[in-house]
Amino acid sequence: MYTRRDFLHYAMLGLGSMALSRSVLAKSVSQKLVLDTRLDVLVPEGARIRIVARSQQPVTVNSNYLWHSAPDGGACFATDDGGWIYVSNSEIDKRRGGAGAIRFDANGVMTDSYSLLQGTSRNCAGGKTPWGTWLSCEESGDTGQIYECDPTGLQAAQLRPAMGAFNHEAVAFDPRSSYCYMTEDMPDGCLYRFRPEKNNSLDAGVLEVAVADASVLGWKPIQDPSSSQVPARYQVEEAVRFLGGEGIIYHDGQVFFTTKIDNRVWRYHVDTGLLNIIYSAADYEQPLLTGVDNIEVSPSGELLIAEDGGNMQIIALDKQYRPYVLVQINGQEKSEITGPAFSPDGKRLYFSSQRGTTGSSEGGITYEVRFA
Repeated sequence: MYTRRDFLHYAMLGLGSMALSRSVLAKSVSQKLVLDTRLDVLVPEGARIRIVARSQQPVTVNSNYLWHSAPDGGACFATDDGGWIYVSNSEIDKRRGGAGAIRFDANGVMTDSYSLLQGTSRNCAGGKTPWGTWLSCEESGDTGQIYECDPTGLQAAQLRPAMGAFNHEAVAFDPRSSYCYMTEDMPDGCLYRFRPEKNNSLDAGVLEVAVADASVLGWKPIQDPSSSQVPARYQVEEAVRFLGGEGIIYHDGQVFFTTKIDNRVWRYHVDTGLLNIIYSAADYEQPLLTGVDNIEVSPSGELLIAEDGGNMQIIALDKQYRPYVLVQINGQEKSEITGPAFSPDGKRLYFSSQRGTTGSSEGGITYEVRFA
């Protein structure tokens, strides 16, 4: 039997196998930051930034939808007319949360805004399905659920209980298998995998939890996904514990996720099962990246990490997993950056300051950065 310390030791052995290549994002986007004095935000030289929504204010003139408070996890979806939809969660408790959306035309003009989900609690992050829906995750304790939402708002959101009841944070899909990987925001949280019974359907399937098998992860089934008697994370004794699971994303046969208590970014190789720590704040005397939270992947394959606190930055990890600042919001120290997501063409980046300049959930601000 391997202890958690043994497992982390073996996991670290894989760090030497990381592929090294020149940063594509850094090559196309300047690492020199300039201050937008109107908004007090540092952005790459040549980029432009604007506010697209403020909490509790209308987004578009043709809609009476007020942008939700505490905007959190987000994603973009392409539309048939060449435009896209930015979807964003609302991390409000007591059944006041949910998710909303902003629709853009092919020129980036906002044409509509609307609610996707209401009556849920602490909708934190989530993830995109391979078939083009949004999964909104409740970070509401051991009873938290996942809701599948239609980004267009034409279909009602659907509860997906087969994916388990726990303190959900985020979701990432392997499009090759439709397997779904999920993080849990608890000090002794777990990493989960959901294997759908049918392709393009989350109605039924097998919920599993990660266990350590020497230097790789294995998976064991959760017998009671509803957590009706025992919380999911305690149903398998040998489950690997992670210190506050946060954002998660799939890219090129790998699943990347963050853990906030130890300020780490992890990489799981789907085919080999090997788990690596690719960034740890403990490795730096003065770490650039702290407060790791939501995660996105750039069109060139670089990772973007949003900070919950830290210096209110979005940090990019280049292809050698070295951090550099992509965006920095000034004067909003009581907030956190959430929901980073690229438009389908990769030219625009959306994200929110969850509590804005006021430090309250009603003060959220959602931004768009347009790269040159």
